[in-house]
Amino acid sequence: MRQVAYLGPPGTFTEEALLTQPDLAVADHLLCRSIPDVLGAAADGRADLGFTAIENSIEGTVNVALDALIFEHDLLIQREVVIDVRLHLLGFSGTSLDKIRRVISFPVATAQCRRYLTENLPHAEEIAANSTAAAARDLAVSKDETTVAIGTALSQEIYGLDMIATDIEDHPENQTRFVGVSRSGVPAPTGNDKTSIVVFQHADRSGSLMGILAEFAARSINLTKLESRPTKKALGDYCFLIDLEGHVADQLVADCLTSIMAKHGSVKFLGSYPTNIRGNEEHGNAATTAWTDAQNWIEGLRGQVDDP
Repeated sequence: MRQVAYLGPPGTFTEEALLTQPDLAVADHLLCRSIPDVLGAAADGRADLGFTAIENSIEGTVNVALDALIFEHDLLIQREVVIDVRLHLLGFSGTSLDKIRRVISFPVATAQCRRYLTENLPHAEEIAANSTAAAARDLAVSKDETTVAIGTALSQEIYGLDMIATDIEDHPENQTRFVGVSRSGVPAPTGNDKTSIVVFQHADRSGSLMGILAEFAARSINLTKLESRPTKKALGDYCFLIDLEGHVADQLVADCLTSIMAKHGSVKFLGSYPTNIRGNEEHGNAATTAWTDAQNWIEGLRGQVDDP
């Protein structure tokens, strides 16, 4: 049976996302103390798959996960899972807001509840935990009625806490994107896929990013994410994380990546995988057809060239 590593303890958002996947829910689970541990377990073979948050619609990229994928490990994304984020204030029966002195949670979760905390708990001390589930667990052990945790409904059930307030996130549209990564394998194309790459420029010169983006525009490939990350080599030295619609098995995508690699910089391939977000398949199919027709046309012309 496959073993899947993810952020523990029981009750994290990561576990909630993982349990939406039937095959992962029945796998053997390896609970890790941190996101780097999750990816390290996948990289060194202790787990067949590492499952981690990588992006939040409010807070943006989970940098610790992204940097590990870019700079530390050679792992390939196998799938993505997007879930709605619902955050709750957890505590003990009878706890009232005026008695609360401390709020403990994962810093990213705390940041997503800034408005609620400012309006209702302006004087409470914020304490960082390794995860929302760790916050709920530690609170349950402490039995401190002056402390609350921000966590999931799953952690509330697991650790026997009460709901002091529900749905306290600032934005009800809040979502988190998770990815499953392994040491090898590229899933077969489904027709609704995403490809993730990192481009390291040959040289930092005027127009270099425009040149990279022009390769996608020339082939009508839609980008769903473009983000710069420091290369950790020198101040001002950046690489570019790019998510694009399509699969490396697609002729247009393969041609585009080849051109970038040849003309603009080295490319680290992070994977082609099914996406949860519906893309413009009709537009992509039309672009592929047009490109194929154009290639057939030029090959027809070249076929007319006389032999020397």
